[in-house]
Amino acid sequence: MRMATTLSVLVLGAGGIGHALVTGLDTGIDRVDPFKDMKNRPQGGHGMNVLVVGTDGRDRITREQRRAYRLGGDPCHCTDTVMLVHISGDRERASVVSVPRDSYAEMPEHVDATTGKRHQAHPVKLNAAYAEGGPGLTVRTVENMTGIKIDHYLEVDFSSFMKTVDAVGGVEICTTRPMKDKYTGLDLAAGPHELTGGQALQYVRSRHVDGAADLGRMERQQRFLAALIDRVTSGGVLLNPVRFREVATTMLGSVRADQGFGTEQLLGLAKAMRGFDPASSEFVSVPVGDVSFPVKGIGSTVKWDAVKAQKLFQALREDRPLAPRSAADAKDRPAGKVVDVAPNTIRVQVFNGTRTDGLGRRVDDALRATGFDTTRSPRTGEGPERQRTLVEYDPRWDRSAKSLAAALPGAELRAVKGRGRTMRVVAGLDYRSVTPVRPEDTRTGAFEAVTGDRVVCP
Repeated sequence: MRMATTLSVLVLGAGGIGHALVTGLDTGIDRVDPFKDMKNRPQGGHGMNVLVVGTDGRDRITREQRRAYRLGGDPCHCTDTVMLVHISGDRERASVVSVPRDSYAEMPEHVDATTGKRHQAHPVKLNAAYAEGGPGLTVRTVENMTGIKIDHYLEVDFSSFMKTVDAVGGVEICTTRPMKDKYTGLDLAAGPHELTGGQALQYVRSRHVDGAADLGRMERQQRFLAALIDRVTSGGVLLNPVRFREVATTMLGSVRADQGFGTEQLLGLAKAMRGFDPASSEFVSVPVGDVSFPVKGIGSTVKWDAVKAQKLFQALREDRPLAPRSAADAKDRPAGKVVDVAPNTIRVQVFNGTRTDGLGRRVDDALRATGFDTTRSPRTGEGPERQRTLVEYDPRWDRSAKSLAAALPGAELRAVKGRGRTMRVVAGLDYRSVTPVRPEDTRTGAFEAVTGDRVVCP
């Protein structure tokens, strides 16, 4: 989430501000060496790759901020946000890849940074790499998973995020529906909102707005980042030397970065990235094959779609755009009824509520073909034969249930407390077919990417 803070430094550098104004801005950066003693690294490609992580450090959060924005609790000393940012070789495009923090990962052999104990390679959730081995192990793990050589490492925390948003005068976010999360305190009505730093932190941290959990949160983070880029590039920050230095100094004040990222890199980007705007950015999440992949001793993890993920990383290595660049390129844009929650974030268990052999399998296959995350193991329903298809859901995931019901016209919706995030579909005799559905900000192209201009407020 705080990736927005550090990527904005790159965007700010695109304004052509003079050398005198930029020189010395990097003196406040806390330096780390994530590349020390690294061997057998991937071959470098075209462009520049920056690994941006957000930690849950609370050292600089005031008591008032903890109370107002629900930032209590102990930090886990892990990465709760991981993003891979690729700056194209011509400096005209920034590709942002969100990586689920609970991704199933193979941790390389290493020495635990806390205990000093040597560990053999073993499976973990990705965010545990930081806790066990800090920035160095995090970089190694990501490089092993993606095959992409990381050129720079940037790390930020809660405090720098809030200060940055306030420094640019807030960020405008638009939402088509009310958003509430009792854990973060987020409470937004439908419509446009000018968010302060603290409110923006609530927005990008919220995981309980719907059943999409972390995957939905990643999309909101991408929307926020696009809005931040829009504010920075259109709000006069780049053209006002005083504001530029104020904002840049705020951003860099709590950043941790590798030794190689500094003034010269900012100046190089400044000369090349003139005219950068939201349309110059593109956002995508790592393709997921299983959002709840069980691993003994670890719990539920997010398993990538290996084939699609490797195609995505190959495109980055080859410095190719991820989002369609023209109407012709977007011809594969999915059709269907617009729904509030993306189908691929909705988990579904199908039951055959009739005596028709194979109906459960047909419904499961049809829902999966439309994008829903079905279990692929339909079951036989209990009790008398159902006339009408039924969707049972936990009230906490009512938006997801409505999106699922839109794909099953005429289905009965029934709230069941304690059902959990998995929706239950009991196919009835009225079932005919599944109606295609799609989320509002439909992502297009082979990688389901979206450019920043498509997700900012109109």
